[in-house]
Amino acid sequence: MKIEVLEIPEEGLNIEVEESPNLEDIDIKKSFKAVMRVEKRGNEVFIKGIVNGEIELQCSRCLKDYIMPIKTIFEITYHPIEILNKEELVELKRDEMDVDFYREGQIDTEDIIRDQILLNIPMKPLCSENCKGLCPVCGSDLNEIKCGCEKKEIDPRFDILQTLLRRMKANG
Repeated sequence: MKIEVLEIPEEGLNIEVEESPNLEDIDIKKSFKAVMRVEKRGNEVFIKGIVNGEIELQCSRCLKDYIMPIKTIFEITYHPIEILNKEELVELKRDEMDVDFYREGQIDTEDIIRDQILLNIPMKPLCSENCKGLCPVCGSDLNEIKCGCEKKEIDPRFDILQTLLRRMKANG
């Protein structure tokens, strides 16, 4: 759905949308619903809302697919893209991370939902905090069986690192 900036009434508006944005390598299992409050002051647009849905990810330890629910609250301030000087490089500061720009007087709700999904995907997805992963020797899923493979000793050249790690744990 596209929000026409010029058509936003003075009192603002409430929007409910359901979308499944196209994301490369991410399977959306339950379409995302978003409830948004849209307000405009001058040429700035303020959007607050909640996005929720489900995606399928692959666990980085055991490589099994699992469903991850996403429910997130967001606040975004939109400015017209024309205020940017096209020749000037702009670096966003920490307090400007919730700022975006609209083009041709439109804001696409699918872009909002896509951004919220991408911002909430963990760098290292895990099916559970207790996932044991795969055996480095035989590749068995250690969540399902105890394989009994013999784990190799640490390379003796790394013993000094093991000593350092023990000291850090004792001091910390």
